[in-house]
Amino acid sequence: MSETTPASGAAEPATEPFRYSAALAAEIESRWQDIWEKEGTFNAPNPAGDLADPAAGDVAAKPHSFIMDMFPYPSGAGLHVGHPLGYIATDVYARYQRMTGHNVLHTLGYDAFGLPAEQYAVQTGTHPRVSTEANIANMRQQLRRLGLGHDPRRSISTIDPEYYRWTQWIFLQIFNSWYDEDAGKARPIAELVAAFESGSREVPGGRAWSQLSAAERDEVLGEYRLAYAKEVPVNWCPGLGTVLANEEVTSDGRSERGNFPVFKSNLRQWMMRITAYSDRLIADLDLLDWPEAIKLQQRNWIGRSEGARVDFAIGAGAGTGEGAGEGAGEGEGEKITVFTTRPDTLFGATYMVLAPEHGLVDTIVPAEWPAGVPAEWTGGAATPAEAVAAYRAAAAAKSDVERQVEAKVKTGVFTGAHAVNPVSGQPVPVFIADYVLMGYGTGAIMAVPAHDHRDFAFARAFALPMRCVVKPTDGRDEDPSTWDDAFDTYDSVIVNSAREQGDLSLDGLSIVAAKAAATAWLAERGIGEGTVNYRLRDWLFSRQRYWGEPFPIVYDEDGVMHALPESMLPVEVPEVDDYSPHTYDPYDSTSSPKTPLSRNEDWVNVELDLGDGPKRYRRETNTMPNWAGSCWYELRYVDPSNGAAVVDPANERYWLGPTATKPAGGADLYVGGAEHAVLHLLYARFWHKVLHDLGHVSSVEPFHKLFNQGMITADVYRDERGFPVPAAEIEERDGTYFWQGEPVKREAGKMGKSLKNAVAPDDIADEYGADTLRLYEMSMGPLDVSRPWDTRAVIGSYRFLQRLWRNVVSESTGELVVTDEPADEATLRALHKAIDGIRGDMAGLRFNTAVAKAIELNNHLVKRGSTPRAVAEQLVLLVAPLAPHVAEELWRRLGHGDSLAHTDYPVADPAYVVDEAVTCVVQIKGKVKARLEVAPTISDAELEALALADPAVVAAIGDAPVRKVIARAPKLVNIVTG
Repeated sequence: MSETTPASGAAEPATEPFRYSAALAAEIESRWQDIWEKEGTFNAPNPAGDLADPAAGDVAAKPHSFIMDMFPYPSGAGLHVGHPLGYIATDVYARYQRMTGHNVLHTLGYDAFGLPAEQYAVQTGTHPRVSTEANIANMRQQLRRLGLGHDPRRSISTIDPEYYRWTQWIFLQIFNSWYDEDAGKARPIAELVAAFESGSREVPGGRAWSQLSAAERDEVLGEYRLAYAKEVPVNWCPGLGTVLANEEVTSDGRSERGNFPVFKSNLRQWMMRITAYSDRLIADLDLLDWPEAIKLQQRNWIGRSEGARVDFAIGAGAGTGEGAGEGAGEGEGEKITVFTTRPDTLFGATYMVLAPEHGLVDTIVPAEWPAGVPAEWTGGAATPAEAVAAYRAAAAAKSDVERQVEAKVKTGVFTGAHAVNPVSGQPVPVFIADYVLMGYGTGAIMAVPAHDHRDFAFARAFALPMRCVVKPTDGRDEDPSTWDDAFDTYDSVIVNSAREQGDLSLDGLSIVAAKAAATAWLAERGIGEGTVNYRLRDWLFSRQRYWGEPFPIVYDEDGVMHALPESMLPVEVPEVDDYSPHTYDPYDSTSSPKTPLSRNEDWVNVELDLGDGPKRYRRETNTMPNWAGSCWYELRYVDPSNGAAVVDPANERYWLGPTATKPAGGADLYVGGAEHAVLHLLYARFWHKVLHDLGHVSSVEPFHKLFNQGMITADVYRDERGFPVPAAEIEERDGTYFWQGEPVKREAGKMGKSLKNAVAPDDIADEYGADTLRLYEMSMGPLDVSRPWDTRAVIGSYRFLQRLWRNVVSESTGELVVTDEPADEATLRALHKAIDGIRGDMAGLRFNTAVAKAIELNNHLVKRGSTPRAVAEQLVLLVAPLAPHVAEELWRRLGHGDSLAHTDYPVADPAYVVDEAVTCVVQIKGKVKARLEVAPTISDAELEALALADPAVVAAIGDAPVRKVIARAPKLVNIVTG
């Protein structure tokens, strides 16, 4: 694979009429793609339904393999050679699985809703459906040319109304469900309503269910539903005119798409109660065959932590201690609830911090500053209200990610209020600061600056007191005023933590024991309790866009929401005059969204009969996020044309159901990028678990085995302004790179249209054939490692296929050149070692080493001078998953009438895999004294006797006594003398 092409990069024209050339490859590839399509070669039968095939026999008894790629967004730019890496790999594996007797489900759909098509529609007036469907057609053609063995009957597109009908149906299952903590699973909301009606479950607020109005019932159920609408702090992007999920905001507080500023704003949004599944999402990771790095990312994203909920009373004289101090006039009777993982450090809490958005802020802020307030606490404002308002405005301009980044200068402002430390009884000032988020815990913290680094920095910035309550073990004393940073450890004991009343002392206790004691004391007095907290927040599930799935929800004249019945699905995307959301000045943080769907008044305001006669309703005008369609597409692959159910239970159990090797069920292999670790993968797991709880699927998880393929990188060339220039137009002279005569800088980077270094797969296929492209991408290195693209190296794969062709077909006559002679032993050993190694490589997705072994076997035949037919056929079958077109053609020329796609993959004969003899090294005192040719099956005892009898060893030992012999059959004997 080290050969390189001439400078032009093109394959040389064929000089022999039947040489394997780019032209011949193109003819072969096109012809076999047509044959596969016509004969339905890759159609996988289901055990039930319209894709069942009586001719396939008892499908349920046949081993099966469900292989998936993370389906692509159909970009208008088409594919570059980096995109098909994973698709080729899964195709190689799927072809191998078919040849080992499996019924293989492998197809590819399109995640087709999304912002790019909508933005293109805004710019050109072209309907997003028109441009998206054109992009899908182009991508399908590009992928077909690669020879991917997909079942075309199962391909889906998320923009197909028959597909998103079921996306909307699943949404309604989630909307009409609640999570029963006692049962540990989702249940229909109707069962909760029945419990409220019967009185077996108390209605929040204490009133009877019959006494509540429809709007009040709607509000109560909204606190339980797994999909609910609520006013929440969101990431509002005026420049895009839409709300963004946290994951769509960059670390510097701007939109990932468009680079517009993002602000915090309270807006009514649809949410998914994914937090109800936090523990199960963590626990069930242990059932999955996923990379540990991805599991760790999900665990960290969910962020489970154990600690205590603690109430701090607001106002003078509150709490269990005496004297809350001055300056606490407003908010008396209120309390601030915090979650802390360190209740053992409560005596060290010397101030509190609320998130700027916290609902209590307005309640506790007094009219005037307390007497003697330090100037640095006020932010220069005349009143607490002015200080809070100014700080809130500044914090709203930052994203959650930006607010959590460690800043050298801590910012915040005093609210003018004090709370009471519940264990010490001391007053603690209450600040607001942007490093505390409403999205974690309660949106409030107790600050223990002596033992938390961020709290320490904040306390130093605002001259706040500190109290050491964890005994330092690094040589420092217990006076934090002399410290350079906080002392943070779990490996110590508690100090300075006893109440004067004598009813609580943590002094001398370990951290673990002190946590338990403090939590128990709080619980006894009703001012706290042990609890579990999560970093994971409920999933923001609505967008103010046009090109997305409409919600199957309407509102009556009282504003009560109603789910549409299944008979009214799908709710199709309506026509509108203007596709664009109402955008604003990018820096207008006071703006609010206006959705494109609201422009179609006839669609928004409708008369419907939902079971109690025709009434006027208003449709929901937000749309679902682009994640929705990808949350369940594995189910539609299984049963793509089922109009009666989201999936037939028999088909779901067959392809996805739990087995002894897949305890949670799911697709057998899922290949895609690691960048989806905490978005798509987490969302899809959540939806699947809800469907499992409701009895719609037998599998607990959607994807059993996950494999993250690496990336194909490419050199990026930048001019003096730092802008990318076309890589194809670069000239190299004496190690310096030039574009249009001007020097440019080269750097390693991604491949893409924006970087002007994209290489189209069609171009490589034109020059060498698609099989060469497939073979090259699989041989570039381990599949899970990123690797640089080098067009000059493609020729190596092309040369291999030419040599393979020559070993079977005459380049001058086109006739077979294989012989009917029996293979010699050396050739049989080379063949069966290759079979043994390649089978292991195929099963382990080690395609680069599989290619190397196939080349090695082919080279053996080249050197041999002739190719026995039996060996040629085995070699063709070995190569078939990697280079299927040329393999099919050679198989046909070797006299076989049917496609080899379902032919048994070669199996190694163990007798030929083991070497006849191996070399054993005999050492005396660490120095090699002899080399013995021995049978690979020799025992340790036999090897020891043989070594001691060897003349060279006998001479080397001489008269010295043999103290010890260490035999490690069949390769080493170590003799210790003296």
